[in-house]
Amino acid sequence: MGRTAAARKLASAAALGGGGMTVAGAGLYGLLRVEAKVARRIIGVRTDEPVPDATGWYGRTRPGPAFRVAVIGDSSAAGYGVGTVEDTPGAGFASGISQRADRRVYLRSFAVVGAQTSEIAAQVDAALLIEPDVAVVLVGANDVTHTVLPRESVRHLSEQVRRLREAGVEVVVGTCPDLGTLKPIAPPLKQVARTWSRRLAAAQTIAVVEAGG
Repeated sequence: MGRTAAARKLASAAALGGGGMTVAGAGLYGLLRVEAKVARRIIGVRTDEPVPDATGWYGRTRPGPAFRVAVIGDSSAAGYGVGTVEDTPGAGFASGISQRADRRVYLRSFAVVGAQTSEIAAQVDAALLIEPDVAVVLVGANDVTHTVLPRESVRHLSEQVRRLREAGVEVVVGTCPDLGTLKPIAPPLKQVARTWSRRLAAAQTIAVVEAGG
């Protein structure tokens, strides 16, 4: 089975696993808006406190040349909500790569809290300047919460993956998380969030593989 065929099989399983509703009437839509406001109030308002910056060198005592890693995306990529640099996704990636490859790693985080997929082009512009060997992209959740059409979200992601690949950068994408797992979100919003986010993740999977990621 080729990479694209495997991605489509995985994506189909993820999308079908979402279950739930496909159409919401006017009354249900109003209920969803109310539940969304309640969920945001329970989860809390985003603060302006700086996110720990994972940018830096990892495995300094290991041999070179160093791997250059760029982290691109939204709050999940930046590590919003963690207290230390060591707990950020970037630090986990860099430390793991350094240990497995026995090489020094230079990681630069370009991720922006609250970013949507349409906004990562600027991050890719900046990332290409450091000529990374690998780009790790985590994005999609904000597209769901801002009701961006999946086809638009996927188009933006595909464009940026292609740009990175054309520059010789290996690309790894962490697709949209299942927002139905958030405890403050109550039914039926939970089912809608789960369906939408899983379908976006499925579409992202196919688009990324087809773009060479």
